[in-house]
Amino acid sequence: MTTQHLDVNGGRIAYDEQGPADGRLVLCLHGLGDTRRIHRFLAPRLAAAGYRVVTSDMRGCGESSAEFTDYSPDAVGADTVALLRHLGRPAILIGHSYTGASAVWAATEAPDLVHGLVLLDSFVRDAKMNPVVALLAKLISRSAALWAMYYKTLYPVRKPADFAAYVAELKASLRQPGHLAALTAMMGGSRADSAARVSRVACPALVVMGAKDSDFPDPAAEARWIADTLGGPARVEMIDGAGHYPMADSVDTTADVITAFLKEV
Repeated sequence: MTTQHLDVNGGRIAYDEQGPADGRLVLCLHGLGDTRRIHRFLAPRLAAAGYRVVTSDMRGCGESSAEFTDYSPDAVGADTVALLRHLGRPAILIGHSYTGASAVWAATEAPDLVHGLVLLDSFVRDAKMNPVVALLAKLISRSAALWAMYYKTLYPVRKPADFAAYVAELKASLRQPGHLAALTAMMGGSRADSAARVSRVACPALVVMGAKDSDFPDPAAEARWIADTLGGPARVEMIDGAGHYPMADSVDTTADVITAFLKEV
């Protein structure tokens, strides 16, 4: 895969593509403090199932630039819509964690471009993160090393075989100029707008949540609230034994439930 770039809204975002060129488009977004490579296990499985899979780095993350002035979920949602318009066709969006709110924003702002949503351990409203975790995350977002230590706790049961190398990649990415500042800005961002938009999402949706996701006081309750509030048809899939990253620590199960949903949309 070759990294491509798109100029958007005051900066540049990086993305890549895999899978058959004529396959239905699936756009994978990642959470804060991460890069598009969090989908390194899921994307090839979806591509092998016949989908055209695009993974992109959020503004201020990975290979995207970090000179933006706005790192809110809405701004990331606007980048997502710009990328979809550039790609020239509608997609099913997979939003993880922070970008769940961005996916909701895009689905309501450009419903003609979003035919389905997969919300992976997503924050779509404020004040529902475990308060102790939220406080710790804000403090450690100012250090790549501390963020890496925190990141390791989000895999409570199992870790991918390449986990140590991947965490080293994340630390190197966060040490690029402007990336820690972007992470800190995201930690303080509001999801009030996306919360107001959840009920306006009309496309089919799948809410996937790791049963052991420590970022939420009650992962199952949050998943059910999202599914019940979405305006279109939605269902919940809880991944037993998974933490905040089911697409990395429980990839086979997660890929199976997502692929089944994609076939229905």
